[in-house]
Amino acid sequence: MKVLLFSEGKKLFSKSGVGIALKHQMQALKHTDVAFTLDPRDNYKLVHINTLGPKSWKVLKNAKEKGIPVIYHTHTTYEDFRNSFLFSNQIAPFLKKQLIKRYSAADYLIFPSKYTEGLIRGYGISTPGFVVSNGVDTALFRRNETLAKEFRNSFNIKTPLIVNVGLPLKRKGLIDFAEVAKRFPEYRFVWIGAKFSAIQPLSIRNVIRKSPENLLFPGYLSFEMLLGALSAADVFFFPSYEENEGIAVLEACSMKCPVVIRDIPVYQDWMISGENCLKASDIDGFCEAINILLRDRDLAMKLGEKAVNTAQDRDLRIVGKKLKEVYLNATGGANE
Repeated sequence: MKVLLFSEGKKLFSKSGVGIALKHQMQALKHTDVAFTLDPRDNYKLVHINTLGPKSWKVLKNAKEKGIPVIYHTHTTYEDFRNSFLFSNQIAPFLKKQLIKRYSAADYLIFPSKYTEGLIRGYGISTPGFVVSNGVDTALFRRNETLAKEFRNSFNIKTPLIVNVGLPLKRKGLIDFAEVAKRFPEYRFVWIGAKFSAIQPLSIRNVIRKSPENLLFPGYLSFEMLLGALSAADVFFFPSYEENEGIAVLEACSMKCPVVIRDIPVYQDWMISGENCLKASDIDGFCEAINILLRDRDLAMKLGEKAVNTAQDRDLRIVGKKLKEVYLNATGGANE
């Protein structure tokens, strides 16, 4: 069995969650006997689509005409598209119509979480589907004290360090992150992620431009620098308002980072406050959670250890096995 893993705009999306998810699928399948291709001109028995552009629709239609089963990965929802880029809220209702059209036309769906499955079902879509985590490579995302020291030295950081990873969007909680940084001028805050400033609303560009001195936006970093940041972090603070899973959270968990997240439904059944993270719902709550972790290092260590178990449950080797099960189901069990 050969699978077409299809994503368009690979360069554009390479630094986004969708781009990372495609890389994860490729890595996960390398741990199985399932062959894959990225070229729609190749021969394949199954199509697995990740994006929503016109080329994706063409690939879907061509596959249907040939009787090839199509799986659509529901990385995008109406809810997580809003409050992202310029005019995203105005475009969101039209996007929702496209989501319904695309996801309904597929033979099967893959949901990154139970929460996302609930959202998609709420659109009235009844296409059969499976919940499969985007996963994390726990062999790669491991603490590295040498890289931690290099990261701190690179940015001259000698104080407690609070890190976030993701595109700097309103939906990701950028405004809250900046406000929390203002309340802790004695700590260093770092938000890692490509800025895409040209398509950011002016209000978000202003937050970045007028951020407090203790808040750093280094942009997109190399993998080694990212590992260094997560290894050096005293707290991973991820105040996102809406996620379909949260790959960055999984990566932080794999690195034994004490995690502070917003109390939103997507984490309900796998991120438990006081067990593998701390949750809060507003700026005061985030400040309290960060204070607790910086003062109680035993608790921080305990949460980090438990977080590793959470990541291991979603390791790419496990994801690969689940993808293979989905593919076999979609092709009637023929592992050709």
